[in-house]
Amino acid sequence: MSQSNDILEPRLVAVDSYYLSVINDRIQDLSNDAESLAMALSAISTDDDASKGVIVAVKSALFANSELATILSEQMDGLILLPEIKVNDYE
Repeated sequence: MSQSNDILEPRLVAVDSYYLSVINDRIQDLSNDAESLAMALSAISTDDDASKGVIVAVKSALFANSELATILSEQMDGLILLPEIKVNDYE
């Protein structure tokens, strides 16, 4: 989505819970991948202080992204579990 949330007008949209579940699975995949990559960086051994600093910075960013994706997944779970509502069609 290229629009900022500040520009979008609030509106109700119909979204199937299965579709939300598929999106949630992809978010969980991103979280797992970021964490796995961060852990893989732990296997790199170097004596160069600059390289160590870069590795630590990248690991920190990957762990932060993994944590953010986990939070997003939990929020998505909340949306998936919302009760179904009936909307009247006024066409």
